[in-house]
Amino acid sequence: MTVTDAARESVASSLEQDQVVSHLNPPASYDLAAHPVPTGREEVWRFTPLKRLLGMLDGEPSQASLAAETTLPDGVAISTISAEQARDLGELAPNERPAALAAANAGRVTLVDVPADLVAAEPLVVRLSGASVDDLVWGRQVFRIGAHADVTIVLLHTGSARYSAIQSFLVGDGANVNILSVQDWDDDAVHLGRDSIRVGRDASVKHTAISFGGDVVRMHANVEYAGPGGSAELLGLYFADAGQHLEHRLFVDHNAPKTKSNVLYKGALQGNGAHTVWIGNVLIRKVAEGIETYEENRNLVLTEGGQADSVPNLEIETGEIEGAGHASATARFDDEQLFYLRSRGVSEKEARRLVVHGFFNDLIRRVGVPSIEEHLLQTVEAELAKNVLREDPPVGELA
Repeated sequence: MTVTDAARESVASSLEQDQVVSHLNPPASYDLAAHPVPTGREEVWRFTPLKRLLGMLDGEPSQASLAAETTLPDGVAISTISAEQARDLGELAPNERPAALAAANAGRVTLVDVPADLVAAEPLVVRLSGASVDDLVWGRQVFRIGAHADVTIVLLHTGSARYSAIQSFLVGDGANVNILSVQDWDDDAVHLGRDSIRVGRDASVKHTAISFGGDVVRMHANVEYAGPGGSAELLGLYFADAGQHLEHRLFVDHNAPKTKSNVLYKGALQGNGAHTVWIGNVLIRKVAEGIETYEENRNLVLTEGGQADSVPNLEIETGEIEGAGHASATARFDDEQLFYLRSRGVSEKEARRLVVHGFFNDLIRRVGVPSIEEHLLQTVEAELAKNVLREDPPVGELA
């Protein structure tokens, strides 16, 4: 599948008539000069601890790489292409400095090809593992999904590294794609990632970002549409421990009519210095009549000393839409839920455990890969054991 000339002309024509620039998403460009080194005062960087990025924004070239292991369904091919070929395929250009640096420094590009009409019985799995945080790794991948294909793509990140990657998912017309990106790094890893998705006409995409490990993780999911009728569901789950910074940013660009998007991210945090950031932004262009969109973020603060920042945004250029809205909430344990459980003989520790699992379970069950769902349930239990379920919670934190 390639981006057709007609599709390019249609989108280009629409954008020429509607020169809207989102205040939270700078214009896309491969030119590094368009993405200067941030100072921390910029709106798009004000929540990120720049000093803890360990020099990644300087753009130092590196030959280091992650160990890669792939499980490919029958019919799926993997190859290496040039940066120029990636652009010709329709790769989405970077709109922030880490992605632009990855595009400039990664060299050749990994292309994963899912042919048209393929219905994959098993997930396409890419396992990436780092050896040391001393390794600076630049990554660049393109996933090309043919028209009317049906596939699940799982990206697993483990080990340790300073990893910055740009990934493009080019989804053909009528395709059905489930994408999972799992950040399960060691405690010292730093990960700056951008997943960019172009949704074909009448195609359906689900993208789930899951972050547990790492010292600093900053993930950016972008969605745009190649034609009417496309639908995107963006899910996220994250759990920050003491000192961790987990940041998720989203940009849904409704640049075609009759398109849909639905966003739901849930996070929990525990321990002194735990910090989570969720920034959601939906741009509805003038040409995007008849669209539907909703974004929601929920955070559960389990102990003292954590901070959850949550900022939903809607930028609307036309009133001819089916619906648009957003919601955000950050709270501690629900006292009524705890009282209800305690009044029925459930211990306080078990009541807290049940409340947290209830908070996450509905989202976990929407992941769509049973083995990943089971792993997430086990991971949530392991996270709770660090603080909430301990017999001797750390001084200064909630029992």
